[in-house]
Amino acid sequence: MFSVWAPKAESVELDLNGTRRAMTREGDWFVADCERSVGARYGFSVDGSPVFPDPRSRRQPDGIHGLSQVWEPKRTPEPLGRPLKGEVIYEMHVGTFTPEGTLDSAIERFNDLKDVGVTAIELMPIQPFGGQRNWGYDGVSWHAVSELYGGPDALLRFVEAAHNTGLAVILDVVYNHFGPDGNYTGVFGPYTSGGSTGWGEVVNIQGQLSDEVRSYILDAVKIWTKEFGIDGLRLDAVHALDDVGAVSIIEQMRDVAAPSYLIAETDQNDPKFTERFGVAQWNDDVHHAIHAVVSGEKHAYYSDFGTVEVLATTFQRVFWHDGRFSTFRGRTHGRALEDPDYSQFVVYTTTHDQTGNRAAGDRPNMNLTVEQQLAKAALVLTSPFTVMLFQGEEWGASTPFAFFVDHEDSELNRLTAEGRMREFARAGWDPQIVPNPADEKTFLDSKLDWSERTSGSHARVLTAYKELLALRKKHKLYDAELIDVAWHSDEELSGQPFTVPRTEAGDVDYEVSGRWIELTYQAPESVVSVVVNLSDQPARGLAGWGYRVDIERDFECDDETRNHSGR
Repeated sequence: MFSVWAPKAESVELDLNGTRRAMTREGDWFVADCERSVGARYGFSVDGSPVFPDPRSRRQPDGIHGLSQVWEPKRTPEPLGRPLKGEVIYEMHVGTFTPEGTLDSAIERFNDLKDVGVTAIELMPIQPFGGQRNWGYDGVSWHAVSELYGGPDALLRFVEAAHNTGLAVILDVVYNHFGPDGNYTGVFGPYTSGGSTGWGEVVNIQGQLSDEVRSYILDAVKIWTKEFGIDGLRLDAVHALDDVGAVSIIEQMRDVAAPSYLIAETDQNDPKFTERFGVAQWNDDVHHAIHAVVSGEKHAYYSDFGTVEVLATTFQRVFWHDGRFSTFRGRTHGRALEDPDYSQFVVYTTTHDQTGNRAAGDRPNMNLTVEQQLAKAALVLTSPFTVMLFQGEEWGASTPFAFFVDHEDSELNRLTAEGRMREFARAGWDPQIVPNPADEKTFLDSKLDWSERTSGSHARVLTAYKELLALRKKHKLYDAELIDVAWHSDEELSGQPFTVPRTEAGDVDYEVSGRWIELTYQAPESVVSVVVNLSDQPARGLAGWGYRVDIERDFECDDETRNHSGR
């Protein structure tokens, strides 16, 4: 049987393999008692309209504008059942991760990721989009998988291979707006309610007839977690959801997804997601605090960050803006956490946003020394937060990751490019260095170059990332408690050295003048102190990062790494 929700339609016709037949109304739905043969092509005509794909399409073999295809999973893998706590996440864009840009080709790199210490892969959105390339946040057909990446069968193979390798799979999903190209939901019903999120109309999860829109979203959650065995969902920009009712859709998604977990992206610094809804969330404040203090960047949303004191405070309180005035926003922002569970906050040195939303799409590491990169990595990867790497970060990739699109409407491409230029001009970037998002070269330049990872400075970074993640695993730092933060700012105590006391084993002192931070964690079986030099000068006996465990140092700085500095 075929069915489609079209509450305000007078009539709906089913086009099945080129044959039209009238559908029967049943409440707000129209149905046709026809066999759903796997592989059949179909679409719907509403009140005499052209034939459009099914909003609940499971497969779009000819792209977002073509007919839908009946698809059923041949098997349904189970989620691994692991909690988020303890995972080391790797954010992956399928189209640029390998030269082929498919889910199947990505499988070939699973052992490389596992060798680094990665335990979970977070796929950027893989729903169908217009054209041949996209970040994925312009998706439509929320129950389908882009054919450019291999379609739904490839996702099944990807999940099964990941689980067989011991890797969890997290899927980034977008339920706050539809893409501007190929969104035909408005033909069928009020999937949106007007207004704007900045990326598209507001999705109707609060207004009249919104129950079915919620069901559409919840069914998607069920598909990914129950049919594909996805271990967790990352929810894009939940602050853009019109979700003010007594029962939040976040709670509903959490219940449908269980035992798979949810990770919310929100810029509101709102404790309700972890404390009331019981879901994890990305934490940009930790990123901003680390990046600004290491790089010295202070523009736009970095304006309130950049000192060691802010960095230390953010590690202690999780949010810097927890009721403080935000200069960038021009208002007080955020709310303090009562008893934060660090494992419920995902932190990182960079993400697709923090790289791709730079004017040139330049990775932050492209403007930093190796020592600076490792100082950032040490602060993140030894923390009790849940940690995430962005693809290529583990070897300091030299390829950019710019914003790219390929809308099938040239006017959309023009408007997108102009919008990016305006956005960067307001933030103080030079708009002349912004690559054209619709230029294929922008996409091709963003593909990872795997050949560089084992040579020169890239090999040094890769080795250090492996060491840091091995340290994290060995001492179970994901299950640690931050018990002390010591820090030193050259702005206030310039020139006064910090010396880590000599251990009983007679190891050399660490000595750092200027800016440094020491974070001490109570791990399950030991006390671990992580010391990071944030000064301009190398430190005697201390690289960009070092650590002590109780009274016995497990980490030895070799001659090459002794001169690492955090800046």
